[in-house]
Amino acid sequence: MRTRTNCALVASPIVRRHANANTDAIAPNFPAGISRPALRALLSAGLTELRHLSRIRESDLAEMHGVGPKALGLLRVAMRSAGMRFKQ
Repeated sequence: MRTRTNCALVASPIVRRHANANTDAIAPNFPAGISRPALRALLSAGLTELRHLSRIRESDLAEMHGVGPKALGLLRVAMRSAGMRFKQ
């Protein structure tokens, strides 16, 4: 028995492939290990490069659906390594 869902990513393989292609396009701009849900959250917020994260507060990033503790930690380390900071 199939469960009905309102999530287009789950319901439609075409939508899922398109979303994956979009996240794959921005993935090289972020540290390795960032999950697709986190990349989708960043993409939907218009944050397509690591330097764009300096426009937002770390707390705002943490509240994004899809950005969990692992992604937040990887992004924090990458920002520090690149000499960048989150907005204060």
